[in-house]
Amino acid sequence: MLNTHDILETIKMISEENLDIRTVTMGISLLDCAGDDVSSVCGKIHAKISRSAEHLVSASAEIEKRYGIPIINKRISVTPISLLTAGLTKKDPILLAETLDRAAADTGVNFIGGYSALVHKGYAAGDKELIDSIPEALARTKRVCSSVNIGSTRAGINLDAAYHAAKVIKQAAILTKDDSFFGAAKIVVFCNAVEDNPFMAGAFHGIGEPDTVINVGVSGPGAVRAAVAKHPDATINELAEVIKKTAFKVTRMGQLVGGEVSRSLGVQFGIVDLSLAPTPAVGDSVARILETMGLSVCGCYGTTAALALLNDAVKKGGVMAAQNVGGLSGAFIPVSEDEGMIAAVRQGCLTLEKLEAMTAVCSVGLDMVAVPGDTSDEVIAAMLADEAAIGMINNKTTAVRVIPAIGMKAGDEINFGGLFGSAPIMNINTFSPEKFIQRGGRIPAPLQSLRN
Repeated sequence: MLNTHDILETIKMISEENLDIRTVTMGISLLDCAGDDVSSVCGKIHAKISRSAEHLVSASAEIEKRYGIPIINKRISVTPISLLTAGLTKKDPILLAETLDRAAADTGVNFIGGYSALVHKGYAAGDKELIDSIPEALARTKRVCSSVNIGSTRAGINLDAAYHAAKVIKQAAILTKDDSFFGAAKIVVFCNAVEDNPFMAGAFHGIGEPDTVINVGVSGPGAVRAAVAKHPDATINELAEVIKKTAFKVTRMGQLVGGEVSRSLGVQFGIVDLSLAPTPAVGDSVARILETMGLSVCGCYGTTAALALLNDAVKKGGVMAAQNVGGLSGAFIPVSEDEGMIAAVRQGCLTLEKLEAMTAVCSVGLDMVAVPGDTSDEVIAAMLADEAAIGMINNKTTAVRVIPAIGMKAGDEINFGGLFGSAPIMNINTFSPEKFIQRGGRIPAPLQSLRN
C-alpha cells in the first residue's frame, strides 16, 4: 500500500538531499562478435552495441521525466575485450577500444566499460596484449574504461599481474598528463571482480550474464546523512534502524527505475546495486554521514567501526527493496569524488593507511586516490597486492583506482571536474617492497577457498 508520507519524504530526498539514480547501465555480450579478422570484429561490435543500446538514453530520459527522478549517467558494459583479442590473427586491441568509443558516442552514453582482462590465475591468449595496450587505448578514447582482475578468494593473487598493472597505470598517467592524468582514473584493478557491476570504471559484462541486461546503480549519501542528522541522541542500534529504513526507500526507487527502463527497451532487468555513491556536491558525502554519526573528522579512530555499521545497515535495508541485489552494494569511499573525504585529507586526518583499513569493511577499496608522480612501480604494485589480499582473505570485492600525478608532490591537488571532483595528492610510504614484488608468481589461495 502506498504511504503518502513516504512519497513526500522521497520527493524531499530528490529535491533537497541529492538523491538520484547514479547510473542505468546496459550490459551487452560481445561473444557472438568474435572472429580472427580485426576489421570484421570491429564492425560486428559497433553494430551490436548500436543496435542494442540505440534507445537506452532516450528511454532513461523518458523515465526520468515521468517520475521526476534524476538519472545521472547512462552507460554500457561489455564482455571483457581480452576474450575477443584472443582469437584475432593480428592482435591489435586498440582498434577495438576505438570501436567501443565510437559506439558509445553514437548511442550517447557517458562511459563504456569492459576494456578488461581477468588474469587472477594467469594469462590466457590475448590478455597480455590487452593489458599492454591499456595506456594508449585510454589516451586515444574519451569514454572507454578499463579493468584488470588480479586475484580472487578461489585463485589467490597473481603478483606478476599486479606488477604489470602498476606499470600500465603509471604509463596511462604519463600519456594523459595534459588531461589531469585522467587515463589512470579510468583503470580499476580488482580482486574478486563481479560480473554485474553497473559502476565505472570497473564495469564489464560477465560471461554468465544474459545477452543484454539492465543493471541500475543507486546513490543517496545525502539522504542517509539527513536521516541520521534527525536522530542526534539515538543509540547505535537505533541509528542502524534509521539507516536501514532510508536505504530501503533509496533502493526501492532503483527497483522502480530499473524495471521501467527494462520494460521500455524489452531487455531483461538484472540487479540493483544499492551502493552509496558520493559526489563532490556538499552534503552528498559518505564521510559526512560518518561525521554525523559522531566522528569529529572522517579518518579519526572509530571511522572503520562507523563505516562497518553503515555498510551493513545499507545492505540489510536495501536487500528487501530490490528483486535482485548485485554489483558491489554498500558504501563507496572514493577520495576525489567525496567532498567530506577531500576535506579530511586536507586536514591531515585521513591517511592512506586509514583508508586501507576502511576498505576491509566498505564496498570496494582504495578509490580515486592520487599519489606523487615519482611513486615507483613496485610501490604501486604492492598497494594493489595489499588491497587484493584484503579482498582475497575476506571473500569480498576490493579494488584500486590510483592516479600517479606525474611531476606533482604530496599536498598538490588535481582537479578533474564533474563527478570525478578533485584529488589532493596524498603522502605515501615509499620504503621499497621491490624484492617482494619482483619475486613474481602467485600468492596461494587461502584455506577458506576450499568450499566444495
